[in-house]
Amino acid sequence: MGAKNKARNLDHEICDDEMEEQDETSRPVSKSKKVAKEHKEQLQRLQEKDPEFFKFLQEHDKELLEFDDDDIDDDVETDMEDAEMQEDEDVGPDMEDEEEKPSKNVITTEMVDSWCNSIRENGQLGAVRSLMKAFRIACHYGDDAGEESSVKFHIMSSSVFNKIMLFVLSEMDGILRKLLKLPSSGGKKETITDLMHTKQWKKYNHLVKSYLGNSLHVLNQMTDTEMISFTLRRLKFSSLFLAAFPSLLRKYVKAALHFWGTGGGALPVVAFLFLRDLCIRLGSDCLDDCFKGIYKAYILNCHFINAVKLQHIQFLSNCVVELLGVDLPSAYQHAFVFIRQLAMILRDAFNVKTKEAFRKVYEWKFINCLELWTGAVCAYCSEADMKPLAYPLTQIISGVARLVPTARYFPLRLRCVRMLNRIAASTGTFIPVSMLLLDMLEMKELNRPPSGGVGKAVDLRTVLKVSKPTLKTRAFQEACVYSVVEELAEHLAQWSYSVAFFELSFIPSVRLRDFCKSTKVERFRKEMRQLIRQVDANSEFTNERRMSITFQPNNPSASFFLEDEKKAGSSPLSRYVAILRQRARQRNDSLMESSVLVGEKASVFGSKKLPASDEEDDSADEQGATVFSSSSWLPGSASKDKPPKEEKKKKKRRMTQQEVVALEEDIVEDLVLSSDEEDGSMSDAPADEDGSASDVFSSDKDDDLKPVSPREQTKKRKLKNLPKKNVKSHAKQSKKRKRAN
Repeated sequence: MGAKNKARNLDHEICDDEMEEQDETSRPVSKSKKVAKEHKEQLQRLQEKDPEFFKFLQEHDKELLEFDDDDIDDDVETDMEDAEMQEDEDVGPDMEDEEEKPSKNVITTEMVDSWCNSIRENGQLGAVRSLMKAFRIACHYGDDAGEESSVKFHIMSSSVFNKIMLFVLSEMDGILRKLLKLPSSGGKKETITDLMHTKQWKKYNHLVKSYLGNSLHVLNQMTDTEMISFTLRRLKFSSLFLAAFPSLLRKYVKAALHFWGTGGGALPVVAFLFLRDLCIRLGSDCLDDCFKGIYKAYILNCHFINAVKLQHIQFLSNCVVELLGVDLPSAYQHAFVFIRQLAMILRDAFNVKTKEAFRKVYEWKFINCLELWTGAVCAYCSEADMKPLAYPLTQIISGVARLVPTARYFPLRLRCVRMLNRIAASTGTFIPVSMLLLDMLEMKELNRPPSGGVGKAVDLRTVLKVSKPTLKTRAFQEACVYSVVEELAEHLAQWSYSVAFFELSFIPSVRLRDFCKSTKVERFRKEMRQLIRQVDANSEFTNERRMSITFQPNNPSASFFLEDEKKAGSSPLSRYVAILRQRARQRNDSLMESSVLVGEKASVFGSKKLPASDEEDDSADEQGATVFSSSSWLPGSASKDKPPKEEKKKKKRRMTQQEVVALEEDIVEDLVLSSDEEDGSMSDAPADEDGSASDVFSSDKDDDLKPVSPREQTKKRKLKNLPKKNVKSHAKQSKKRKRAN
């Protein structure tokens, strides 16, 4: 009775509406009466014009001539009444039960199971169409559009929704491929272009478009990351069909880029794999949109950097580099345009020399773009398409490092030096990095004892600029000097097997000895002497073997000098650099552990191994049953679980604080050479990179956390009521008393 009676009731309601409309329009003159009168007049004219034919009709077809228009009207009315009575008798109590319910035409689990079984067993096309209609209703559940209850079906339970979504997302790709006579998996754009001229495509393309369009709609409505990940993972197998629908393809690319840039958990990985599969299968149809879109999404996510976002931005950069490798000739065209944009921004900064022009260069967005293209050039340096970009990129990075040569921008210069060392190591070309590092050692901030105390530990990876009080701290000086030693040793170790190592290392060793004589800090002098010893030992290592060669410096065989030793890594500088790398790794780990921010929202994409393709599909199918059924977004469930307003406000406050801190990082101030700078007062000191006003005030903040005695509480209350001048004088007097005691 269930589904059949509901369908019959729907037909009866439509028939009743049509009969009512006909009755209203036919009340003045009935259509049947008009037809009868016209027929009677035709017979009269026929009797006058052709009496012989009329007699023939009387003899052979009397029923055609013997009728009355009144009888016709009565017959029509009685037939309609009989039909209505039969409908009332057939429907009877079922209709009353349906009218008592709030909604009609409800899709039940029995209906869905019957459709699924008929599709699996017999492959019935009617069941596929019915299931696709139900899938459309499920995807559009909760939309604000006006619903016609007499035409549309409804989904009332979450179990029905779960069954429809799981079956369609898991099985529809295979069903469509069977209907269109395609292979069970894979395929390229050419297979779809050839298929579009066949009868199968004209017959079933509406099913493909319905499946992709409704899936896109539900993707844009979902908020649960597990549901989005499962849906994207299943849609990846049907991405081939998007070649036939360019508008849907653009919308899918836009949605996947949004999930890649803003998603949490495993969603960015799933979205990136979806984009990569699109580029591989569809080629030129989506390459331009994907390359431009993923670069813009990367820029939007790298405006600010802190200890939390550092790993996530590295993951995004690796994704962009991986996607560029799908089509290197096309990637070169886009990379050339984007690197040229960076060069134009740097050129304006050198020509205009205003604070606004400097700010466009000395911000995280610009530096992270340089990091991205450095990674791309290093990854594909062996390819002929990307190798020509190494030279202009090197010129831009060198110009950025020299734009504002002050001690406050030491962290930025060290980042540029690391990028140059990466390019030199990957391409095998010499880049004069040592001059950038040795110029840093000659600035007065690193040549005198620290006057600002020990200070906080400075993570040079997460800052571009430090405050004036931080320059005078011992922690900052040590971080800078150790970083200079590490990067300079890295640079020299790249050429420690070269025939010309003695000539390359002569000027750096001379300037390092000058620094040892001029510096007043014994720790720095000890560090430089150790580096000088390693450089001298490596010079002896190369000179001994150079004495036995006979070829000229311009001979191609010079490139194979000490090739076996290079593979073994046996030079003194190579062994020394390995020790320095380990020390730097330990220092970075200690900084990460001491950071309070790390641990809550840190992305851990590198620590977890992604499953293989087959294992991934199996795990996705197993998780699908719980993904859709556990969400509060489903129909028939309780009201949407929304976080309380207080938690939202707290989250917004945290975000605004992080944004303010990041904005303070990017401001370029006091664009004067460090040698001409004067010691600024504490009142003029800008905020540090971590958002604190100064290292000096850290002890006061720690004191606030200690328990306070009643006497101290009364003193604080009195100080609040006093004017500011009196408060300052009172504080000075109290300090003098403490010193005297």
